[in-house]
Order: sequence, then structure tokens, then C-alpha cells
Amino acid sequence: MNIAQNRSVLVESFGATEGTALRLKQAALVVAGIALLAICAKIKVPVPGSPVAMNLGTFAVLTFGAAYGPRLGLATIMGYMILGMLGFDIFQSSTADLNGIEYMMGSTGGYLVGYVIATVLMGMLARAGWDRSAPKMALAMLAGNVVLYVPGLIWLGMLYGWDKPILEWGLTPFLLGDAIKLALAALMLPAVWALVGRARG
Repeated sequence: MNIAQNRSVLVESFGATEGTALRLKQAALVVAGIALLAICAKIKVPVPGSPVAMNLGTFAVLTFGAAYGPRLGLATIMGYMILGMLGFDIFQSSTADLNGIEYMMGSTGGYLVGYVIATVLMGMLARAGWDRSAPKMALAMLAGNVVLYVPGLIWLGMLYGWDKPILEWGLTPFLLGDAIKLALAALMLPAVWALVGRARG
């Protein structure tokens, strides 16, 4: 697997590239990313029989990781986590009464850890150019989903007990939706790169 970190990521293809203007662009991207992550997390569909709802949060995390790169992506997802930890109602099922650390230690806690790992992985793969072709982007999304689900499932098992139907709660109900999101991202990011190439040409 070639993951040499020598390619530009999508957000580096426009705007400032150095100095104060670059820092301002990066700050604006982090703020915008946190806001969109919060919005996508709230777009959810309850899954019968599962304590975890399906939402657009995973799609946002994986695509932002690829578009932003590992460092800016990590800054964005950690900013999102810190705001959630402070009690802001930005997670998928957080409320005015259930938020902050208490919420993060609940059923979605492992997936939140997976968000961070998946963001960095997607950024690294994008830095290696995997976001510029649909087949490689599909593989990257698949890898991102794997590293997102592993801590999520482990946490569910630790929280509720391994005698419970952990895979039926935390994996199988989401496979179809994740396959659709994977296909969308696999087509979307290479298409945007193609537009960037034509604009430069």
C-alpha cells in the first residue's frame, strides 16, 4: 500500500497557500467543518432494535478527512469533540439534558473515538492521492469505515456485555446506508478534483 505523503489535498487547491492568509483560511475551514459535522450528525434515522441511530455524521467525517488532510482534519474533529465535551448539543443524540462527557461515555462513545482515527486515516490516504480516483477513494472509504466501526463495536460490547447482539446493534443495520455513502464519496471527491484540473487548465 502506497501512502507516501506527497500530494495536495482538496482544500489546498484553492485560496491562500502561505502566511497569515493561509492561517485565516485554515481557521475558517475548521469552523465551517465543525458546523457541518454538527449539522450532519443531527440528520439521523432511528434504527429499530439498535441503540445507535444512522446519520450523515460518518459521511461527513470521512469526506472532511479526505478533503482537509490529516492535520487540518484532526484539528477539525478535535475541535468538534471538545465542543461536544463542553456540553454543546452537537452530537447525533445529545440533548439539553444529556450531553458532554456523560453523553460521550454512552453507546456512541466508541464511534466518536473511531471518528478521530478515521479522519486521520482518510487524510493520510488523500495525501497519498487516493481521493483522485473512484476505485481508490472507495477503498479509502472502506478502510475509514472499518477503523470507525472497530472501536464503536468494542465499546458497545464493553458497555452492554458481549452476550448481547453487538453486531446486530452496531454494524449490520448500517451496512446498506454506509455502502451508499461510500459510493457517493467515491464519485464525489474525484469529480471535484477533475473540476479543479479543468479550471486550472
